Amino acid sequence: MLAVAQIDYIRHEVNQKGETYANVGKRMGIDPRTVNKYANQEVFEKKEKQKRKSPVMDPVKPIIDKWIKEDLKKKRKYHRTAKRMFEQLEKFHSFEGSYRTVREYVSRRKCELKENMEEAALPLESFPGTAQVDFGTAPFKYHSEVIDLPYLVMSFPYSNSFYFQVFPSENTECLLEGLQRMFRYMGAVPTTIRFDNLSPAVKKIRAKGERDLTDTFERFVLHYGFQYEFCNPGKGNEKGHVEAMVKYVRNNFLLPENTVMNLDEFNETLWKLAEQDRERPHYEKKVIQSELFKDDQENWLVLPEKNFDCAIYQDVKADKYGIVTIDKKQYSTSPRFAKQRVRVCVTFNTVIIFNENNDIIVKHSRLYGIKRRSIIWQPYLDLLSKRPRAIKYSSLYEQFPPIWSEYLNSCTEEEQKSTLRLLGELIKNDDFSLLNEALKMASTHGHPSADQIRHCFYSLLNQSNTYEAIKPNISVPKVPDVARGLSHYDSLFQRGGEIR
Repeated sequence: MLAVAQIDYIRHEVNQKGETYANVGKRMGIDPRTVNKYANQEVFEKKEKQKRKSPVMDPVKPIIDKWIKEDLKKKRKYHRTAKRMFEQLEKFHSFEGSYRTVREYVSRRKCELKENMEEAALPLESFPGTAQVDFGTAPFKYHSEVIDLPYLVMSFPYSNSFYFQVFPSENTECLLEGLQRMFRYMGAVPTTIRFDNLSPAVKKIRAKGERDLTDTFERFVLHYGFQYEFCNPGKGNEKGHVEAMVKYVRNNFLLPENTVMNLDEFNETLWKLAEQDRERPHYEKKVIQSELFKDDQENWLVLPEKNFDCAIYQDVKADKYGIVTIDKKQYSTSPRFAKQRVRVCVTFNTVIIFNENNDIIVKHSRLYGIKRRSIIWQPYLDLLSKRPRAIKYSSLYEQFPPIWSEYLNSCTEEEQKSTLRLLGELIKNDDFSLLNEALKMASTHGHPSADQIRHCFYSLLNQSNTYEAIKPNISVPKVPDVARGLSHYDSLFQRGGEIR
């Protein structure tokens, strides 16, 4: 077929200037019949390229396409080479073609499939394998008190499905922990995830849509390999599906208030709720959502073998008591680290403090809400046992349960030393509950010693009550009643009320 410019030239010379077919053909070096054809042609339709049948390659093309699609979900270093595909076709599919044919087909199809995937990622709501993420807030009953807690929702617009998890905060650590939990439960990673401009992910929005990401979020994205998208500022409707799903989750699963004693145990029940909700028709496609969800699953990326460390590390200086401040909350280290720098690892639910050799000093549960201080007692009790008088003048004295403050206040200096050593020996995980019961039991017979408290503690620990008095199984002859003191001697000198 001639080029468009050549056809235009023929039609102009013949139809406009009246040149003969022979003269135009001679000038262009083509047959006059070709000039006649294009000069008088009425319709110019694009001819489809004829596809030649290939009896050798056609049966294995779907197999190669499947392998290429699987590889495009993985890291490049895990992709099969054309040579490896050729060898597997020969071994398992009785392929009789050449390696060169396979190599050329693989090269061409990789380019075509990559282009299709890039085009499919533009309208996020229309294609399987993509997701949207946002936080919502709902009320919960915790220790007879109603508190608001955030919950993270990941929705899948193609299948109208979702997962959700409840957290104590909307900080970076909770966001990444929630995403990682969902990835691990799914066993895969969405190809593209759209976010609002969450502060845990975005440090700053620049001109022309450019964004500075937080360091931890940026490393998280690289680890799991998904594409991220952010809504334009003030355009929450660009992630309208997840916003609607946040409301749906709250109205259908979180109201009225759920009673939560252990957040991890509560979150384990939420996976099943999300899966059961898929057994209903899609609002628009009229297909059961669990069937559409399978299309989502087929398009997800392969999950990396290792977990991402969803933690933030900081170097901070302890005060004169060995206390460090993280997010306006105070956490104890040890008296020997007073006014020294320590390394702190902050996750969504823990604060772990290390020394310069990366040995763990203490591990705290992370504080949220109004509580401002967490003290792990063991490192301090050894110091206090050597200087018991100092306890009354330190802020640590106020941290003891009232029953122990009162008891220590009534002890002698030696009793305080032995009691503080006992506490250092028995207290575990900053939990005084069993020790409180032991002190109550030991105090029923007066002011107890440290050994008596220890005995009661282990009695409670072993669920026995051996502190009660032992009643021997022997008979004792009855002894006359006696009166304490000297008043009974007065009867020897009295008669009729008069002294003799």
